[in-house]
Amino acid sequence: STQSTWGHLMLRTFRNKPKLLSRPRTSYQTAKRSFQMSADQTSIQFHPLPDTLPVVQLKVKDAFDGLSSKEKLYAHYISQASWLGSRIVLHQTSPESPAIFELFNVILVPSVVESSTFPQNFREAVLSTNEVSEQELQWFFEYAACFYANMGNYLGFGDTKFIPRVSKDKFRKIAQLAPKPVDATQKSITQSKLEELLSAWFDKIYSLEQNEKTLGYPDSGHGLSAYYGRNVTKADIEFVGDFMVKQKISPYNTRIFKNEPFPGKIEYELRLAASEYGDIATHEVNGRIIRVVRGDYAGLLGSVVTNLTKAVPFAANNNQTEMLEHYIKHFKSGDIEAHKDSQRSWVRDVGPVVETNIGFIESYRDPHGARGEFEGFVAVVNKEMSRKFATLVAQSEPFLALLPWPRAFEKDTFSRPDFTSLEVMTFANSGIPAGINIPNYDDIRQDFGFKNVSLGNVITSAYADDKFTFIQEKDQELFRTLLTQAFEVQVGCHELLGHGSGKLFVEKEDGTLNFDKDTVQNPLTGGPITSWYKRGQTWDSQFAAISSAYEECRAEVVGLLLSTNRDLLRIFGYTDEKVQDDLMYVNWLQMMRAAVIGLEFYSEESKTWRQAHMRARYSIFQTLLKDAPELVQLTVGEDDAFVNVVREKIRSHGVQAISNYLLHLQVYKSTNDVANGIKFFEAASAVPESYSKLRQIVIAKKKPRKIFVQPHTVLAGDSVVLQEFDPSPAGLVQSNIVRFYNA
Repeated sequence: STQSTWGHLMLRTFRNKPKLLSRPRTSYQTAKRSFQMSADQTSIQFHPLPDTLPVVQLKVKDAFDGLSSKEKLYAHYISQASWLGSRIVLHQTSPESPAIFELFNVILVPSVVESSTFPQNFREAVLSTNEVSEQELQWFFEYAACFYANMGNYLGFGDTKFIPRVSKDKFRKIAQLAPKPVDATQKSITQSKLEELLSAWFDKIYSLEQNEKTLGYPDSGHGLSAYYGRNVTKADIEFVGDFMVKQKISPYNTRIFKNEPFPGKIEYELRLAASEYGDIATHEVNGRIIRVVRGDYAGLLGSVVTNLTKAVPFAANNNQTEMLEHYIKHFKSGDIEAHKDSQRSWVRDVGPVVETNIGFIESYRDPHGARGEFEGFVAVVNKEMSRKFATLVAQSEPFLALLPWPRAFEKDTFSRPDFTSLEVMTFANSGIPAGINIPNYDDIRQDFGFKNVSLGNVITSAYADDKFTFIQEKDQELFRTLLTQAFEVQVGCHELLGHGSGKLFVEKEDGTLNFDKDTVQNPLTGGPITSWYKRGQTWDSQFAAISSAYEECRAEVVGLLLSTNRDLLRIFGYTDEKVQDDLMYVNWLQMMRAAVIGLEFYSEESKTWRQAHMRARYSIFQTLLKDAPELVQLTVGEDDAFVNVVREKIRSHGVQAISNYLLHLQVYKSTNDVANGIKFFEAASAVPESYSKLRQIVIAKKKPRKIFVQPHTVLAGDSVVLQEFDPSPAGLVQSNIVRFYNA
């Protein structure tokens, strides 16, 4: 259960029994070196935070004020569940993230909760001795803000470890000078806890050993992953994964740990996230033991269950009530089927005023592409923009027919999904996306349906800029004027008609196929279909580490392709052909620019990508450079680079090239042709050595991603009050201290 005492906000994920395998320990006392000594010059350039961190306020007050009292209470309790559960992300990110979270609590909570003058009181205390400068204090706040925004010390977008700009000595000095509790006993406890945390974990904040720079397979030498014990290898993950497919155990809410009690004896522990503890089963497979247990993140999920239970009386209809009941069952037991049931109820809940979802959802940060990061969101529907999306949904079948694959490769029946534009109130995870298409379960998406959401206040806040890198001067004004509108069109097509399109050929439980093997032909070979998904196999399990980037690429290409359709642009309100042409141009130009920027997320050292969306966009760019050189050009100078798109050739050369690319992506996905699909996509997203200079330019010109200060809700009697915070690093820090202290 959660603790209200601020000195104990960090919860242990396991208590007492059943006895669970502990993580193999690594001595952190051996890494007491400054980052300058443990990292090369590239690391020093790449990993510290930027000079200034752009922070923007996620504005939702007007939408929130329009809710009824009942709707506000419903939103409040699910927000609480989402935020409390988001601390799971700390445990999914890195071994030190939970301890850094607690360290910030110890340093900052007294200043925030015992005074109404934060951050001024904190600033006065720290600067009073002249041992810390204003700049150093600002860097401290920026590191704390970035940590909270990413729920850990690795970037949610890019999976790279970030370290403070403030030196270790000055960070420690700030911690020591920070105001302490007024109560003498609490002051002594705080000081003791502070020294304990600094001694055990402080060096890990700055450490940049080779296997700590990015997230990745633990045995790769180039990364770490808290989804797995430190001694778990890629081969171990595949071994347990094969077992899970046969046992029909979904990986979404699991982690894997390994113990070798003596040489030759290997035991795996497959942990299911649940508030209840228990041994589920023990299996022996090829001489190895696999124990399946529940109870991962038990204390945190207990708090999630408590708040979801409180939300039930305020549900607007039976679908919402059933959804909450299934969520509660899932988070108590770890049963993934209960979460699937919640998603069925969620899909049936069409057009709610308050939209929510919660669970272990996206697998981007798992190096194996299978395990889901915890997230929860609460948002209010933007009715005006949602009307446009509803029209797009109603007219979606004709647009699906324009996609380049035969009818047999499209779903038998297109279940018209709910598609809304939302004003986000809460998005609790490692980073807020611009749009969502869920659930991710293949069987529900294909046979039952899905929902699409566009996060309107995120798009309008995140994509404003004064001058855009890699865009020629002649395009700057038009790009600035239409980027948000073009991106809204791209997101709409990406989510609804990208992720929502295409069929998987599968063997059903009764052994029959969901397609006619005798008549359906492979459009790439002209021959019969020779492969499909066997029982127990899923898209994620088969395409594994490449699945996220591959699917994001498929959706992005659909968006690019359909954004050239004038009938579709009219649905969004763009009826003038000149404006339509400008929107097409800006949309294609922004995709090419994003591809170049994406090189920041490619590691030359390990030859791997750290971000699925960026890899997807880069592969599109490379495809067009190769197959439509008349359309797209790249110019690289001494210290700058520019992309050029010939607008007159978008609807001819561009459409032809990406249609062919999209056809290959879909056929390999539909037919479970893993070997050819992976080979094809890896070739398209390969980065040649000749791009080394371009990548250095990209890194030199990189701009930090904006991070959001989100509001917080509190109960005031029978009412719910929305608290907003200053759009600054200190304001973001304050919002999180208040949020988790009051929980």
